[in-house]
Amino acid sequence: MTKLLATLIAGLFSAAVFAQATPATPATPAAPAAKVEAKKEEKAVAKAEKKEEKAEVKAEAKKEDKKAAKVAKADKKAKKAAAPKAEVKKEEKKS
Repeated sequence: MTKLLATLIAGLFSAAVFAQATPATPATPAAPAAKVEAKKEEKAVAKAEKKEEKAEVKAEAKKEDKKAAKVAKADKKAKKAAAPKAEVKKEEKKS
């Protein structure tokens, strides 16, 4: 009877130990993680390219604005210089 009791107790202990064992976790594939990193990198590169392109467009716009301002300034100077000549011509016609 003691052997039977010892076997039952040993069986209960082994069942309890088996129930507490952590199940094996399935291995996660590494490929999706690499794909995610690759996508993030592509997005970062695309974002950087857009930023550079914006900066270039902005720089070109500034250059064009400066050129337009210079042309406008030159036009004003030409008009001022032409105005006295026109007055001189009017006076010559009157004489």
